[in-house]
Amino acid sequence: MRILLLVSAFNSLTQLVFCRLRDGGYEVAVEYAHDRDVMRDAVHRMRPDLILCPYLMQKIPSWIYEKIPTIIYHPGPPGDRGPSSLDWAILQERRSWGLTLLQANDEMDAGDIWAWSEFVMRRARKGEIYRKDIAAAALALTDEFMQKFTDGTFTPLAQESLSGVDWHIHRMVRQSDRAIDWERDTTQSIIRKIDSADNQPGILDEIAGLECYLYGACEESELRGKPKEIIAKRDGAICLGTVDSAIWISHLAQPGRFKLPATQVLKSRIKGVKEKRIPLFTQPGLKSFKEITFYKRSGIGYLGFDFYNGAMSSQQCIRLKYAIETVANDVDILVLLGGENFFCNGIHLNILEESKKQGEDGWSNINAMNSLVESVLMNDEILTVASFGANAGAGGVFLGLACDFAVASERVVLNPHYKTMGLSGSEYHSYTLPLRVTEERAREILEEALPMSAKHAKEISMIDEVLPVEDYMRHLYTYCEALLADEERYYELLDEKRERLKRDAQKIAECRERELSRMHPQFWDPNSDFHRLRHEFVYKICRTKAPERLWSYANSALRCDSIV
Repeated sequence: MRILLLVSAFNSLTQLVFCRLRDGGYEVAVEYAHDRDVMRDAVHRMRPDLILCPYLMQKIPSWIYEKIPTIIYHPGPPGDRGPSSLDWAILQERRSWGLTLLQANDEMDAGDIWAWSEFVMRRARKGEIYRKDIAAAALALTDEFMQKFTDGTFTPLAQESLSGVDWHIHRMVRQSDRAIDWERDTTQSIIRKIDSADNQPGILDEIAGLECYLYGACEESELRGKPKEIIAKRDGAICLGTVDSAIWISHLAQPGRFKLPATQVLKSRIKGVKEKRIPLFTQPGLKSFKEITFYKRSGIGYLGFDFYNGAMSSQQCIRLKYAIETVANDVDILVLLGGENFFCNGIHLNILEESKKQGEDGWSNINAMNSLVESVLMNDEILTVASFGANAGAGGVFLGLACDFAVASERVVLNPHYKTMGLSGSEYHSYTLPLRVTEERAREILEEALPMSAKHAKEISMIDEVLPVEDYMRHLYTYCEALLADEERYYELLDEKRERLKRDAQKIAECRERELSRMHPQFWDPNSDFHRLRHEFVYKICRTKAPERLWSYANSALRCDSIV
């Protein structure tokens, strides 16, 4: 079956559906829905049997959905219609929400329903609910829909036929709908408003006399100050007083600009604000702004690093490296947990874009990332486990693959490549990837530059195990404790690691040198593809047409007989 994904962006949800279909053996292509002519050409080129729209902000032309079954993924339960669906659900503190797969027609979100799923809403940022709860529902509903569609006996339900449905037709959320009243809003109310706009569009406000959008809110349990007073800063974040406690804001963005650590945006405006330091790593339960956490369980250490959007600056790489080296002295197995929303996505592109010395600062960032990976790869005193509980990309994937073992949640998407950012790559990937998948397969992965499901990563031996989403941490504990339970086997594995590192020491050093020598001009040449692609990524400049790599799994791409 030929399936075309018409989408507004190749985002986490689109990638997840793409991987699911690819794993199912379908011919899949992706095209952007920004331009009617581009959509027409895509349909003409592929002649799809089915069109799926996992993430769509544009209206599909009638000449498409009238001839080809076209299914919209709407992030809301049956009866919900209109834009900003998830935003409203968070603002209105809905107890449950859902995802609905419906047939495209001439009215927004009003088509016949093929499948739907509901889930309990929880306090979390919009991006987290989207990447976890909506994503989990999307996988289940994609499977359900494909079964119904291929079976051919199911008749989609007209929305008017549904009984007991809570009908909502809503408009786009405006800034006025979630504006913060610092003199009246409680801390939890402020967090809820910021959560509803995270990751986009943010809450427009004025901080220290500067108009900007607010992102990355979290509660502070001890510090206090007057409403909206900047009372502290920490690792790029700022702490503001509220009517009942205080709140941390990790990132800001001026209108027309992009997200940066809050202190980097405010600069001299917060001169005199004290740095409120905490230890290098803390317990996960601390109610304050924290990026690195650590706890022990049965001789096993679990190190979390929750950097906003998974991006790591030079300073963050250095801090994490020190944390790894510190905790490794007190455990038999070290587990890298990553963060709630991302395991890691490599170097911090936004900070590099802002830099006046992009070459120098970029080179520092990539070298700091390499040193971090080296601290994991070359540690021969303990065993290490990468826990891909959330998505990862580029250097973040190879940080995980530097570990002795790697496991992943079944709904995780991995992007083990650099090509889409105009880079040849580093982080010892030329050593760690072939070690797992062979040289030939490694070249294919890097060249294809496609997202990969955890299932596929396991099939090609890139990771060692796929763990269920439900009760993921319990399964992770069981996996790690089993490595430690057999003492004889544990030391055999450790001895094998030491022998390999000793045997491959020169090869590993050569890999690093070769990778960095290839990367050097990509960072220092202001006209390189890296600088151009980074700029487009940071400013979210959308291409009209999807890149050819997203057609590589459509074997019917050469068909040219038109149906429109």
